[in-house]
Amino acid sequence: MAAPVLIAGGGIGGLTTALSLHAAGIDSLVVESARRIEPLGVGIQLLTHGVRELTELGLGDELAELGVPTAEYFFCDKSGNKLFAQPRGKATGSDWPQYCIHRGELHLMLLDEVRSRLGADAVRTGTRLHDFTQHGDGVEVVVTDRDSGATETLQAAALIGADGLNSTVRARLHPDERELAWSGQRMWRGVTEGVPPFLTGRSWVGASDGDVTLVAYPIGKDRTNWVCLVRVAEPGLLPEAADGPVDDRREGLLKEVLSHYEGWSLGWLDVRDLLERSGDVLEYPMVDRDPLPAWGSGRVTLLGDAAHPMYPAGGNGAAQAVLDARVLAYELARADGDVPAGLAAYERTRLEEANGVVMAARAMERATSPDTWDRARVTQMMEMYRKKAESEVAQLNSRPSYTPPRRE
Repeated sequence: MAAPVLIAGGGIGGLTTALSLHAAGIDSLVVESARRIEPLGVGIQLLTHGVRELTELGLGDELAELGVPTAEYFFCDKSGNKLFAQPRGKATGSDWPQYCIHRGELHLMLLDEVRSRLGADAVRTGTRLHDFTQHGDGVEVVVTDRDSGATETLQAAALIGADGLNSTVRARLHPDERELAWSGQRMWRGVTEGVPPFLTGRSWVGASDGDVTLVAYPIGKDRTNWVCLVRVAEPGLLPEAADGPVDDRREGLLKEVLSHYEGWSLGWLDVRDLLERSGDVLEYPMVDRDPLPAWGSGRVTLLGDAAHPMYPAGGNGAAQAVLDARVLAYELARADGDVPAGLAAYERTRLEEANGVVMAARAMERATSPDTWDRARVTQMMEMYRKKAESEVAQLNSRPSYTPPRRE
């Protein structure tokens, strides 16, 4: 490919795509709308299949340094009574761990690796994608410099829309798409320092009464990530969508959260202390989008949240984006210069699987709604998930690598 692959979006998915393409000997350029990439956000999970792919990119030691290997999922009611627990990571027989990790630190680690391996100019910040046009042997991509307002047309062999939930690339490819789908829940998220270790010290905890849920887990450096989920409406289209894009960096108010947790007493975790001593609080709705029948066409496709935004139930978003990146690079390398064929193979491999995860996350969220919240329902849901996970562990351990032979 004479022109590089252009990646719109310098998030976890976009940066992993750049690293994966580099490992396959394919040039790329990342354009990122933010003027500066900073360690923003709170904690996320990186499931075993995502850890495998980043480890095969040579980042295993960095992940181990940043993340906390998850030992178990533990579900309970608002009094701390155990409803269900299951092992996670290597305790399931996986050859790779699962990590709870600070999203911003993972993001910066990937950025540093991209600039180290691809060069200091491999990521252009403050550069917003405006439009694109395909032609026979490439894509013309119009970008705007956010500081100067200057417009530039870049030539690319392919355009990868890794530009997140509010993707410009997706909007151009699918202009008639409906608004965001909302679970009816709002989420408040934060990180608290100095929380005494709870349960195994490496436990992911979910506590709920059906209307109100708390998630908490350690993310290293004496920090505990927490998420408060409060059901305020029936599922449907997001009412605020007309007011502008959903912003996952919106500042939240702790006083709006605390009243929902009056009377909660887990015993092994002081919920009020966890919330009151938090640093900055973020607040936004739990949303996804209906799965698409196709992500792109020709030399343009989607990846990560731009392709398949999903509810955080199951904590699979980051790992799915990493898988996208690895498969995309693998299929482009195997296509040996036939970019449309490579991107079509990527979509065939990933679309159905990723859409299935979107729908599974919806099902898991609905299983904890007020109408279905009870011990038997949660146990049934997680037992089904455990059986699926066990088969996935065997498949993950035996599957060939997505690292293609490097092209020179």
